Amino acid sequence: MTAAEQTLAATFTGHRSHLVGVAYRLTGSVADAEDAVQEAWLRLTGLDEGARAGIRDLRAWLTTVVGRICLDRLRSAAVRRERYVGQWLPEPLVTSGADDPLDAVVRDDGVRMAALVVLDRLTPEQRVALVLHDAFGVPFAEIGEVLGVTVDTARQHASRGRRAAAAAEPPPRVALEEQREVLERFLAALAAGDVNAVIGLLHPDAVVVGDGGGKARTVLNVVGGREKVARLLLGLLRKYGGHLSWGRPVLVNGDPGLLITAPPDADADLDPHVAAFAVRDGLVVGVYDIANPDKLRHVPFDLG
Repeated sequence: MTAAEQTLAATFTGHRSHLVGVAYRLTGSVADAEDAVQEAWLRLTGLDEGARAGIRDLRAWLTTVVGRICLDRLRSAAVRRERYVGQWLPEPLVTSGADDPLDAVVRDDGVRMAALVVLDRLTPEQRVALVLHDAFGVPFAEIGEVLGVTVDTARQHASRGRRAAAAAEPPPRVALEEQREVLERFLAALAAGDVNAVIGLLHPDAVVVGDGGGKARTVLNVVGGREKVARLLLGLLRKYGGHLSWGRPVLVNGDPGLLITAPPDADADLDPHVAAFAVRDGLVVGVYDIANPDKLRHVPFDLG
């Protein structure tokens, strides 16, 4: 490798965390995000020296390239979702919080599970325009090139996406310690089987959303309302022997969550799950249960 190639590789590595964050926020898929970043690298190295020298802002160039790649992935995903069994949730980003390489990505408020669920309601064009412009400051002229539309049309896609997202946008992320304190009390109430205490720790708008993709067991439809959510969770806990100890605390998309697996000597047949939680007004407002094994391939279930 020449000195110039080494410099280029080092520069790209410096942008990699940013690019993974862009791609993951656009697709909600860890695998697609990593593939998009790798494809951007291949496109960069495929340019001749003259073309590379003509790139005035490499970070901006790479961001738009990743955006274009992710647009294709989003359009393919939209087709797959027409045949998907049950609800669709983003792939979880599980980190330990201890110098994890993904820490820079999950610190972004926009990659919370609740925020990504909102983005999933947008069209691919709206999502790309909104995220690239509002989150990463990409000019509409460049977004129009990514989408293959005029500047005005790109602006319209972002505006429509913004209105659609605003109608369901979750409140800002609360402090991590506050979230942990709420979750600890909530899990303690579940472990005690105290239905009234569980209901008291659930927000009136509480929902449980499961994603098994027809390959693992979880709730098929969205369950809403704190009484229904409380009884559902307590029923599931009883079904699997009340073993909350099977869940290990981790950070899921930067918020407190659980890795759930059955120990080797367990009698119950429990699929691996990642549970993410959303907190609002000091109460649990969202439980997101990802069990589809295709979305958990990257999850470190052996995390210490």
